[in-house]
Amino acid sequence: MLSINIHEAKAKLSEYLAAVEAGETVQICRRNVPVAEIVPLRQPRKAPRPVGLACDSDYDIPASFFEPLPDELLKAFNGELPDPLLDNLDASADLQAAESRVAYEK
Repeated sequence: MLSINIHEAKAKLSEYLAAVEAGETVQICRRNVPVAEIVPLRQPRKAPRPVGLACDSDYDIPASFFEPLPDELLKAFNGELPDPLLDNLDASADLQAAESRVAYEK
């Protein structure tokens, strides 16, 4: 890591940027007290990111994985179909609070 003062940074900025591009970190100081760092940016990925966590295993993703979902499943995800878990509830039963409202009224 390079440590430089502000005056030196202004005078030789292009040199320090070249060092940063090479992977070096430059620390800028005011009266020998660090106030900032210039660090290299992450380079963009050149190859596409592998799908899933098992990218280094021998598992191949089947082509059917990328096919569109069936219409019924899409409707269920979008809330266009009734919820099968709520269909079994007794609609005539009144839902009651855990505590009485009387305790809160004065």
